[in-house]
Amino acid sequence: MVYQHFTLAPGMTVAENLLLAGGKTPALIDWKTKRAELTEFLATTPFSLDLDVTPSSLAAGEKQKLELLKQLYLKPRLLILDEPTSVLTPQEADEVLGHVRDFARSGMCTVLIITHKFREVMAYADSVTVLRRGKAVHHCKVPDTTPALLAAAMMGVAAQDDAAAPPEAETAPVVAPHASGRTVAADAPIALQVEGLMAQGDRGTLAVHDLSLSVRAGEILGVAGVSGNGQRELVEALVGQRARLGGKVTVCGEPYAARRAENRRLKVRSLPEEPLRNACVGDLSVAENMALRDFDQPPLASAALGGILNFPVWRSRAREWIAEYGVKTQGEGAPIRSLSGGNVQRAVLARELAGDINVLIAANPVFGLDFAAVAEIHSRIVQVREKGGAVLLISEDLDELLELADRIVVMSEGRIVFETSAAAAERHVLGAHMGGGHEAESHGGHRVAA
Repeated sequence: MVYQHFTLAPGMTVAENLLLAGGKTPALIDWKTKRAELTEFLATTPFSLDLDVTPSSLAAGEKQKLELLKQLYLKPRLLILDEPTSVLTPQEADEVLGHVRDFARSGMCTVLIITHKFREVMAYADSVTVLRRGKAVHHCKVPDTTPALLAAAMMGVAAQDDAAAPPEAETAPVVAPHASGRTVAADAPIALQVEGLMAQGDRGTLAVHDLSLSVRAGEILGVAGVSGNGQRELVEALVGQRARLGGKVTVCGEPYAARRAENRRLKVRSLPEEPLRNACVGDLSVAENMALRDFDQPPLASAALGGILNFPVWRSRAREWIAEYGVKTQGEGAPIRSLSGGNVQRAVLARELAGDINVLIAANPVFGLDFAAVAEIHSRIVQVREKGGAVLLISEDLDELLELADRIVVMSEGRIVFETSAAAAERHVLGAHMGGGHEAESHGGHRVAA
């Protein structure tokens, strides 16, 4: 099984993790022979990783690839995959799922794929079961269903628009329609400006190369790319978790160094990837985590009493946010690490989306979350845009970007290499640039000089 949460040994190499997967590692390893075997094995898979790197230096998407490689290396009879393509380009996803499907149809293996993507179900599955609230509520052969029927079963409502969404319209669209069809005024003020940004990766080499982009007020700019192409380093450099080696960042025309006072004054918020690790303190309560941004500001602290923290107000506000955002928890005093991934993200959303927002930086905000949580979080992000905020949405899920963004840029090897309006975006062209390809652009997109 490839689990939703990683099961890697972070300090051991890719080669060592692959050997550990077998469970029969000898006391003395003939590395020359084993490396040759592993290299030969990787050549048979749709993607590969450097055998000498450690998972601790890999991005989330690369870790997921290693998890899948571990299982393929075992030549399983039953292979269970949980969201296996969330960090792959469309071309990689098609290649991987095609490889897995052929593996199954050869009779060598039975495959169970857990996914929220209708396109993958319609294109690669033989049959489909819909789960809702822990129960199987719908089961059928794939040729006998449509995405509209599946969505209705997932949400527990009647499918009233089946005819409007035939399978072929959902399976592999050439041009992805933009959800709202809206355009951002050309004279809308630039809320976030990044010019010539440089940032170093964990291995000492440049991960972000002379990167420039801008986001206007009332716009969602989507950043597409395969995991490991500098997106994590870009986000960390923008939000103050990683040093900037060069370039400048401005918010509403003012220099922005991601200091706490600047975040408050310029109204900058962030939804990081893996929120329990990057946006929370796991052992603190839900109420305490919700107060991390403004715990020392009135009314959470009393200015008249020298900044004494007002804990009853913390708890009262937390209860209001728990109700408003539907956070499922035993109470505001429960440790936040006791919550599910979707509820941790809801709690972080409540904190980060409170009040006015000029700039929201969101990185893979729904990674690994269930269908209902995804819809709710997407709705909250769109509300920021509708209120005039600028949203920088970094996502490895192309469907998410095509649904939410007004404009999309592609990031490859630490650089912005392609830009297009979301309304004119073509899935295969975006995928080609995400994978480092050089296919001709069309429908309004253009390459950006590195």
